[in-house]
Amino acid sequence: MTRLGLRARVTAAFAVGALLLAAVMALFSYDLTRRSLLNERERTAVRAAYYDAAVVRSGLDTGTPDVVAVLRSLDTGSSRRPLLHLRDGWYARTADVGAGSVPVELQRLVAGGKPAVQRVRVDGQPTLLVGVPLAGELGYYELTSLREVEETFQVVGLALTAVAIMVAGAGAALGWYATRHSVRPLTAVADAAERIAAGDFATRLDPTTDPDLTRLSTSFNHMVDQVVRRIERDRRFAADVSHELRSPLQTLAAAASVLTRRREHQDERTATAAGLVADEVARFQRLVDDLIQLARTEQPAHRDTVDVAGLARAACRERSLPESLVEVVEGAPARWRVDRRRVEQILLNLLDNAVRYGGGPVAVRLDMRDGIGVLDVDDDGPGVPEADREVIFDRFVRGRAAHARAGTDGTGLGLALVAQHAAAHGGHAAVVDRDRGARFRVELPGAGG
Repeated sequence: MTRLGLRARVTAAFAVGALLLAAVMALFSYDLTRRSLLNERERTAVRAAYYDAAVVRSGLDTGTPDVVAVLRSLDTGSSRRPLLHLRDGWYARTADVGAGSVPVELQRLVAGGKPAVQRVRVDGQPTLLVGVPLAGELGYYELTSLREVEETFQVVGLALTAVAIMVAGAGAALGWYATRHSVRPLTAVADAAERIAAGDFATRLDPTTDPDLTRLSTSFNHMVDQVVRRIERDRRFAADVSHELRSPLQTLAAAASVLTRRREHQDERTATAAGLVADEVARFQRLVDDLIQLARTEQPAHRDTVDVAGLARAACRERSLPESLVEVVEGAPARWRVDRRRVEQILLNLLDNAVRYGGGPVAVRLDMRDGIGVLDVDDDGPGVPEADREVIFDRFVRGRAAHARAGTDGTGLGLALVAQHAAAHGGHAAVVDRDRGARFRVELPGAGG
């Protein structure tokens, strides 16, 4: 139960509660009905037995009567069978009834002059046995069949069981209906949170939707406002710092370029130091460019019809890779509704990642599935371990392959930019299983138009 959703738990609670209530009421009703029917049948049987005993007593008072004829004169119908105990033995109208049908204890009570009633089973059938004392130890017994009463009990039991099941079903339906409306505000909060997580920071809850949830809506909107302001402040800070660093970096890069060109006129230690400075300045420049790109990813995507296949081939040419790597899956369109700048950055970053850490790209595959653009870049490297497949898309995180190559100049922002550009389209980036190497997949919803 703890692993079920809130709606399922409430529905199950309604169903179980309704079932328990219906079961209690059904058991009470069944017991009340059973007692009432049995008591009524017992009263009727006792009255009939006393009446028939009086008839038998009158017949026996006529001297030497024909006992069997006296018994046959009784109007007992098909449900009652008389049995007479005299000094010379037992008498009955049919052979299927005899002394064995009467318990010994009941015989003793009747012989002692006390009437007795007992429910017994005769030939497997429920029977009500009434014993009426006559003169001395003589006794008259009447066996009344309870088969019809038992059949009535079965029908009542089945009806009450069906009612209990229907009540439980009605309780489940009522619980589902109630939770559907009561959980709707929570669903609205969840939908709003998903839209905000996808980059729609203008999403807010309507405080007037439910008076009981006004505080929740107000607090949620206030929290979103605070988060948006903090994100915007951090974005502006990163953008401002990056732009401010561009000018001194360009100066440093120019100076490093001069030192590099004059390396032959320097001694070995100076030339080595100049080379290190030039490499670090170049890496610093890439880091600043990536930070600027990262700041731009907070802006919404501007979609347009783009020849993504041509864009992928251009990216391969820019990275000095063969255009034959690009493959458009049969039936998939080459033109998608996407943000050209963002998709171009996704392609370039994935190709750079494959070149630096994956032994080089082996395929760039474009596909369209139910309006979702799917972009795969396969490499020939060692693959990405399960434990790293989520974290490598975080900022300033480098996978184990990057750490294994101490000489790499990556900034740890390339895949983070890929994930941000995918999120701006409402999609996501991931690493999927592949027999050899790694496959980086980017899904872009709405790319089909």
